[in-house]
Amino acid sequence: MLVACIAILFTEINMDTILTSLQNPRIKQIVKWRDRHDRDKDQVVLIEGYRALTRALAADFPIGDVYFCPELYQGSNEGKLLAALEKHGAKLTQVAPEAFVKITYRDRPEGLLGVGTQRHLKLEQLPKVETPFYLVAEQIEKPGNLGTMLRSCDAAGTDALILCDKRTDLWNPNVVRASTGVLFSMPIPEASSQEAFKWLKSQGVSIVAATPHTDTMYTDADFTQPVAIAVGAEEFGLSPLWMDNADIKVRLPMMGAADSLNVATATTILLYEVLRQRIAKGMVNVPPPIPD
Repeated sequence: MLVACIAILFTEINMDTILTSLQNPRIKQIVKWRDRHDRDKDQVVLIEGYRALTRALAADFPIGDVYFCPELYQGSNEGKLLAALEKHGAKLTQVAPEAFVKITYRDRPEGLLGVGTQRHLKLEQLPKVETPFYLVAEQIEKPGNLGTMLRSCDAAGTDALILCDKRTDLWNPNVVRASTGVLFSMPIPEASSQEAFKWLKSQGVSIVAATPHTDTMYTDADFTQPVAIAVGAEEFGLSPLWMDNADIKVRLPMMGAADSLNVATATTILLYEVLRQRIAKGMVNVPPPIPD
């Protein structure tokens, strides 16, 4: 929950009021929330843009306030979304263009910005699944990579992304943006590597470490069993805990001069190999194509 002193800033206002001043306390507070320290202190997340807010709403994510600027809309459905958000309990506040540009994180703002409450999940809270499929992301440094990995997890049907020994902020606006809002529906427990490793072994999950230093190709591993794909920071890779104790190590073929891939790119390839094997074995029902 937001701290009491901040909550005072978000009391009910008349919808005829439009925030115009860059010195308005609300505007200044939102600008402060662009800093991780202030976001964590007040346990908030900034949700910017139509798609991210739509997906947060669909996931029943707690959104306390929504700021909107019609002059910056990029579509025609913003009004319907605002009505749905208000029905969901959000308080709506109109903001003048100059002030909205001040609070936005994007170069091309869409005229929509929500303030939500951070959620924190523990490993023990993950739902039981018959043949679990997890991604373990250890010490990922760049928010854009983490957001892209979340998007790939969603697309490949991963049951959860386990965030270990984090070096970037899960609630960074760039994570929200790169994940296209699936951050709000994907289970993301946070734990130390030791906690995560111990929990996975207690659940009978096979741990697969991604590394270029092995003979086993990623297509040769059996991913139809309960599995956790473990990936690490681009500079150093996985820590010895995962590398020394993984059930299997796999690599991607590298045909050129480069000796590694971007961690988000490599993760996507590995996740889709898990999905491919499970589709081939009849474990997954493939949805129909997305309509035009």
